[in-house]
Amino acid sequence: MSAPLDASQLQITKTTKPSTPLPKEQLVFGKSFTDHILEIEWTQESGWGTPTITPYHTFSLDPATCVLHYSFELFEGLKAYRDSEGKIRTFRVNKNMERMNRSAKRAALPTFDGDEFQKLLHKFLQVEERFVPEGFGYSLYLRPTLIGTSIGLGVSAPTKALLYCIASPVGPYFSAGFKPVSLEATDYAVRAWPKGVGSYKLGANYVSCIEPQMEAAKRGHSQNLWLFGEEGYITEVGAMNVFFAFENEDGTKELVTPPLDGMILPGVTRDSALELARTKLDSKVWQVNERSLTIHEVKARADKGQLIEAFGTGTAAIVSPIDEIEYKGETIKVPVAAGTSGELTLQINNWIKDIQYGVEQFKDWSKVAN
Repeated sequence: MSAPLDASQLQITKTTKPSTPLPKEQLVFGKSFTDHILEIEWTQESGWGTPTITPYHTFSLDPATCVLHYSFELFEGLKAYRDSEGKIRTFRVNKNMERMNRSAKRAALPTFDGDEFQKLLHKFLQVEERFVPEGFGYSLYLRPTLIGTSIGLGVSAPTKALLYCIASPVGPYFSAGFKPVSLEATDYAVRAWPKGVGSYKLGANYVSCIEPQMEAAKRGHSQNLWLFGEEGYITEVGAMNVFFAFENEDGTKELVTPPLDGMILPGVTRDSALELARTKLDSKVWQVNERSLTIHEVKARADKGQLIEAFGTGTAAIVSPIDEIEYKGETIKVPVAAGTSGELTLQINNWIKDIQYGVEQFKDWSKVAN
C-alpha cells in the first residue's frame, strides 16, 4: 500500500546562513523569499515520502521532465498573519487544501491528506516565524505547489511528483492605499469554457491571460473582466472573483457574484465574502445571490442608477474596489461612495481583515500556527 502523507515524519534542517528580513517598505509581492523550503516527494510505487524543511535551493530537472512539456503543475496561494499578540495565524487553510486536491485529481497528480499538509505548513511557519511582518496589510504569502517530475516524453499520468511550499513576505497590495481599479471587459479571447478546467488552480489557466491583460494595460486598465458567450456572461476578473451590488426599484439591494458553474475559480476569499455578507447584512434589505449575469445587465443597471458598487476578491488584495469597466469602447462608471470604494466593499474588506489578524473570531476561520 502506498504511504500516506504523514506530518509526524517531518525532518528539519535549518540554514547555517540566515538572511535578514527586508524592511517592510521594501517588500514586493513575490520578489523576496524566506530561508527555507518545504518538500515532499511522491512516487507511484511508494506513495508519499519523508517531509523535509531544508534551506531554500534551486531544482535540477531533466529536460524531459513532464512538468516542462505537459503542464503537470498546480498551486495554491494563502497567507500567514501576525496578530496584535505576535502570534502567527492562518486563514481557512482547509479550503485551500480542498481546492488543491480537486486540482490535483483533475491534473492526474497525486492527492494527499489536507490536514497533514496543513500541519506541515504550520511547522514551516514556526521555522520562518521571523519573516512574518507586523501590521495590518502585511503578511507572509505561502505558495504550495505540486508538479509532475517523471522523465519521458510520453503523454501519461506522472509516476513521480513533488509537493513543495515556498514563502514570500508581502506588504499591502495597494502601495498607495485602498484604490479602485479599472477593468476591460474582454470577449475576443476566452479564459475558460463549460466542462473545461477554469475552476481548477492550474498554472496553465494563467498563461493565456497575460497577453490580453497586457493589451488592456495599454489602454489604461488594470485587469480583464472575462466574458463568455454571445450573451456576454461575466465570469471573473484576472486573478480575482467579481461582485456587483445593485439597488432594486423597491429600495432593496442585491449583492451578486457569478455561480460556481465550472468556469470560475472557487475562491476562498469569494466564499468568505459571501458567508460574511449573508451573516452580517440585514436580510430585509440585502439579498446575497450567486447567479448568472451579463455585462449588458450591469450596463443597463448602471444607466438606471441602480449599480451601487463593484469589487473583486482574492488572496493578494483581499478586496479590490472597481470604479469603471470599459466594454466595446463605452465606459461603465461604478460609484465609489466611500471615496476610493463602495461602502459595502470597504465593510467586507474590514470584516475579512479583522478575522485574518485575530481582531475578531468567526467560526474556526483563523488558526494560530502551533
